Amino acid sequence: MIALVDCNNFFASCERVFNPALRDKPIVVLSNNDGCVIARSNEAKKLGLKMGDPFFKVKEILEKNDVNVFSSNYALYGDMSNRVMKTLASFVKDLEIYSVDESFLYLTGYEEHYNLTEYGKLIVNTVTRNTGIPVSMGIAETKTLAKVASKFAKKYKKYGNVCIIDSEEKREKALKLFPIEDVWGVGRQYVKLLNYHGVKTAYDFTLKPESFVRKHMKVFGVRTWKELRGIPCYDLEQPRDKKSICTSRSFGETVTDYVTLSEAVANFAAACGRKLREQNSCAGMITVFILTNRFRADLPQDFENKTISLPVATNASSELIAAACSILQRIYKKGYAYKKAGCIVSAIVPANEVQLNLWDETDRIKLQRLYNTVDRINKKNGTSSLKIATQGYNKKWQLRSEHISRKYTTNLNDIIQIH
Repeated sequence: MIALVDCNNFFASCERVFNPALRDKPIVVLSNNDGCVIARSNEAKKLGLKMGDPFFKVKEILEKNDVNVFSSNYALYGDMSNRVMKTLASFVKDLEIYSVDESFLYLTGYEEHYNLTEYGKLIVNTVTRNTGIPVSMGIAETKTLAKVASKFAKKYKKYGNVCIIDSEEKREKALKLFPIEDVWGVGRQYVKLLNYHGVKTAYDFTLKPESFVRKHMKVFGVRTWKELRGIPCYDLEQPRDKKSICTSRSFGETVTDYVTLSEAVANFAAACGRKLREQNSCAGMITVFILTNRFRADLPQDFENKTISLPVATNASSELIAAACSILQRIYKKGYAYKKAGCIVSAIVPANEVQLNLWDETDRIKLQRLYNTVDRINKKNGTSSLKIATQGYNKKWQLRSEHISRKYTTNLNDIIQIH
């Protein structure tokens, strides 16, 4: 059996943990640069607010209904997600972190020692007690059915946040009530196709012959079809090292001068270095790209990118910054208003398998010790406590976050105060 644990309205729930006054109040969370709605509490959903609604279009509705508005606080959300996942890991041997707010748990064999419904409720209640984040759990024989069950657990209070599909009768009943457009892995185009062929529910889909599914939806459609019929096709996946890492941002306001742009690129390169060190890898290539705002037809448009190979694969932020800034010098054009920039590192290899260069004069052991210390200090005191001077302190290129909450769990200056 496989369980899917899903955090309820995760971003909104994170904001409520440290501000109990927000309970039962409508909340929306905005995307980067406060562009559009990306998360809503149940109270906000009842007001008719949709995912992807542009902030400027719904601003009047938000003000009229006293909706609490927050900019994305990824430092807070990432840390709270980590707390949830650590709690879940204490209950099972095998766990797959599927996204920031979802995780699959492998429960096969546990039914011999536990009542799975009661064990599920113990897990759900413990996560909520330990973190303050409400979660729901769906349990079934396959990942796709577990996703279906989790939706019922979240929607209907009578389940006590845990829904289990452990019989043919329950499977058929659940699928007859489940719209095909809500099935995991069935996209909009497939929904149109299936509706045309009379498929309205997940159960209708399972009644179609395999030949029909294979013809119209290829191998991935067949896997979904089998999973809905109770035949497992997807195992738990273990985390893998990334083959490429990208760090990029849209700027809060356009950037025209080289110095400001170089500060942004330096910070992106440093972030790539930190991510490489976290997975104990090094990169042999780096790409830098810059682009203007394509929605501003009144301004000249430009998109530039360039990739170079590094003499020795590295995860040292200083070396990546130097390479990134050298690329920027070649692609930057004066007179353009740039809206976004980013760095991509690729040709990634394990840190203990780096091919050295005969003419490399860098003391790599000393460099590794240096960044071990830097990462340790930054982890304790905040990501930017120690950084390269090139990264600067210019705020012009950073995201617009006019409604951001405090970083309660990752910044000592933002720690909650009790009076």
